[in-house]
Amino acid sequence: LKSSATDGARVHVYVWTTARPSSTAKMGRMYGNGKGMASSALPYRRKPPTWVKMKTEDVCDHICKLAKKGLAPSQIGVTLRDSFGIPQVRGVTGNKILRILKANGLAPTLPEDMYFLIKKAVAIRKHLDKNRKHKD
Repeated sequence: LKSSATDGARVHVYVWTTARPSSTAKMGRMYGNGKGMASSALPYRRKPPTWVKMKTEDVCDHICKLAKKGLAPSQIGVTLRDSFGIPQVRGVTGNKILRILKANGLAPTLPEDMYFLIKKAVAIRKHLDKNRKHKD
């Protein structure tokens, strides 16, 4: 709100600004935190970034150590990204996490996605046994 005085009379000048949504804003989920994977892509360069100082052997050792603790391959990737600053294991080592685990004999017997589908089915079955009226 701006006001200016002319000839003893006060004149009010209203300035309206329209808020435009930023072009970088992404739509989110209504009932969740996710923003989706659309328009996300890996970098074209296959070399590791300049800030990654770890060698291939060190990364493989960390992967094996985390697998022995019981972490799934996706959790290993998240840990390496957040704790050690390794954006893509494949760029540093030349192999994916699961291939490194298979080479060292630490690969899970079931694929990770299959394991979580079975886990979800067991949880739903257990819930339906407890709550019989929750069937459609």
